[in-house]
Amino acid sequence: MMDDLFHLDGIVSSLEYIFLGDKWPVVQRMATFRMMNALDVKTATDARAIVEERRLSHVKVGVFDVDGILRGKYMSRDKFLSSLDGGFGFCDVVLGWDSTDQLYDNVSFTGWHTAYPDAKVRLIPESCRPLPLEGDMLLFLGEFTAPAETICPRGVLRRVLGRAADMGYAVKAAAEFEFFLFQETPHSVREKNYRDLTNLTPGFFGYSMLRSSVHAELHRSLLDLCREMGLPLEGLHTETGPGVMEAAIEVSDALEAADRGALFKTFTKVWAERAGLMATFMAKWSPNWPGQSGHLHISLTDKAGAPVFSKDSAPFGMSDIMRWFVGGQQALMPELLSMVAPTVNSFTRLIPGFWAPTSASWGIENRTCALRVIPGSPKSQRVEYRIAAADINPYIALAAAIGSGLWGVEHKIEPDEPIAGNAYDKTLPASRDLPRSLGEAAQRLKGSTAARALFGDAFVEHYAATREWEEREFRRAITDWELSRYFEII
Repeated sequence: MMDDLFHLDGIVSSLEYIFLGDKWPVVQRMATFRMMNALDVKTATDARAIVEERRLSHVKVGVFDVDGILRGKYMSRDKFLSSLDGGFGFCDVVLGWDSTDQLYDNVSFTGWHTAYPDAKVRLIPESCRPLPLEGDMLLFLGEFTAPAETICPRGVLRRVLGRAADMGYAVKAAAEFEFFLFQETPHSVREKNYRDLTNLTPGFFGYSMLRSSVHAELHRSLLDLCREMGLPLEGLHTETGPGVMEAAIEVSDALEAADRGALFKTFTKVWAERAGLMATFMAKWSPNWPGQSGHLHISLTDKAGAPVFSKDSAPFGMSDIMRWFVGGQQALMPELLSMVAPTVNSFTRLIPGFWAPTSASWGIENRTCALRVIPGSPKSQRVEYRIAAADINPYIALAAAIGSGLWGVEHKIEPDEPIAGNAYDKTLPASRDLPRSLGEAAQRLKGSTAARALFGDAFVEHYAATREWEEREFRRAITDWELSRYFEII
């Protein structure tokens, strides 16, 4: 009889005994089914199965816009299942407005002149992520298809990676982001006009075991969320500044690395607000503190997965391919800067002595340079693209960093001699000077033959126009600095 009680047709993974006094134990059957792991979804068939299994009435779907903001909605189960094959329409205004939903008036792809039609979006089954903060809810990313694919941020990176594949390479990448945490809300920061904000913690406490131990539950909750969402963190620690943290995301294939980076920024903000905090990824939110980096680590392998950046007998252990890759990144950085310094605020970070580069420089293990070559084992040897800040759109920034490197390999571009010591004190050729404003950077991008070859005319024209708009919007503003300097005395 007891044997019969244990026979549960293979669907039960746990049993619990309930003892009722001196009576015979009663077996409570707890049917714990083996549910599909969202991170194991790879195909449309898998996506259908997991939605059916979880009996979801809706799922979340989203696309990333030009500024790296996740735009999306809840989609009904039936609509989602049908869209797995044929895609769905998404208003192309998300490619035609800025981070504050203001409509660009200087782009040709979309606008009042096109009446903002729907653009076709392809769902990406393998992008499936669980959303632990919403129970069994699932998130699927999408990307725009033709003709919007030409300016879609994810599409641009995918084309660059296709170029790498045609050259016989696969790309590994990882992002690390710094972000400040405040004891504020979306309402309170506006009421304070973004002044006199209360940081999570005070003072300079870089790599602080004290701070991470006092706030252990907070740190662990972010680590857990990222693990559950398939955004695993290699490291998490406090940085220099009040309430600033740095997260290093584990390495992966480059497209997945961009997905992880973009989702990390979005859901760190969600996590913070649900904890009564706010996170910012601005390049520099205060003149009193260092800016916030968004460094990108990149390496190449051949089609068999063997690393190609390392050569024991070469200077600094750099193979020809790695040397040319760095040469291309250095040569094109001034032309592509708007793709990795995408806001007006980005340029406030690029000043001497604040851990950010000021020219297209490179060196071996040199954190004062824009490109830091990190020697190591063949597997770990890589280049760190340090010009990027936390405000990047990971898709566009990686497209620039990888595309310029591939350009160097194609054209066998030699880099300058590596800089030893403080790069801020070195005088480099004028060709290594970086644009000093977003508007100047946008003009350099528009005039770049290499950029048009790498990313396409449509993307270059559209993206440059969005950065010109951003600069123009800034020039309409009257800053506190202007008021205090000119209001009375002039």
